Amino acid sequence: MSDRGRPLVVVLGASGFVGSALVAKLVARRVRLRLVARRPSPVPCDAPRDVDVRRADLAVPGQVAEAVAGADVVINLLLHGDWRTATNGGAVEKVNCGVVGDIVQALRAERRPGPPPVVLFAGSTSQVGRRVQARIDGTEPDDPETPYDRQKLAAERVLAAATAQGVVRGVTLRLPTVFGAAPAADRGVVAVMARRALAGEPLTMWGDGGVERDLLYVGDAAEAFLAALGRAHALAGRHWLVGTGRGTSVRHLFTAIAEIASAYTGAEPVPVISTPPPDGATLMDPKSVVADPAAFHRRTGWTARVPLDEALRRTVSRLAGQRV
Repeated sequence: MSDRGRPLVVVLGASGFVGSALVAKLVARRVRLRLVARRPSPVPCDAPRDVDVRRADLAVPGQVAEAVAGADVVINLLLHGDWRTATNGGAVEKVNCGVVGDIVQALRAERRPGPPPVVLFAGSTSQVGRRVQARIDGTEPDDPETPYDRQKLAAERVLAAATAQGVVRGVTLRLPTVFGAAPAADRGVVAVMARRALAGEPLTMWGDGGVERDLLYVGDAAEAFLAALGRAHALAGRHWLVGTGRGTSVRHLFTAIAEIASAYTGAEPVPVISTPPPDGATLMDPKSVVADPAAFHRRTGWTARVPLDEALRRTVSRLAGQRV
């Protein structure tokens, strides 16, 4: 650690959804920041002057080593696709899995005295696969169904092995469905449906909408990474589930979005319509998944604090403001 004791925290994917929300919180910490992304990373107006902002394609050989050089903490929030869209091989697999190997290799090459660097990695609750109960607590055997989940699990195992070797202190936070409107981005089904509702378009759900998801507000997700950073030594070497611990059906979610959006449009709530699943639906799409974060809470004290209705109101409000 250098620069008068301020650790260097490198955020990979800093311009993205969770990344931009986390950066907005990190600027208040006594750290040096290096923000790395393919797109420009917005820097909050209250950020220190010495924030290092870099644009880089981390799928290009050598770019990861440059990005993490000298890091005390690396937070890997890179994402390419999801369980529906990710494919095997190429840039997708490189971003979702290969970058973690490059991080480990780079940090191994510059090992220095003192505790190993901390590496926080964003995994997914869907890595467990569909052959388990809907409510999971992190102790289940993994049986990933999709290329995306297999890539995430492979990266997680690389990080765990490097931790066992003393190269890094690796922590994986497996996230559920994260939603909201972050400072630099919005993504996911909630944002898509909110935009449709604000435009007066009907919301379509597959089947009866009974599938449940654990819906975590993006601000709470960012706080989970801060909590993990503060307790990295106690968390290192394994994965931890992060979520609200509560399931919300797709029908309830879409109905709530329609009702909140109507307050901005002045019209009646748009209808929520049932449609058959498309041909491209994956085996995970009809699977209800609810994450029990009790183990993570016991180690860090973290809990999701923003109620669903409030989080949905914040999201719709932000998106409505963008339409003006």
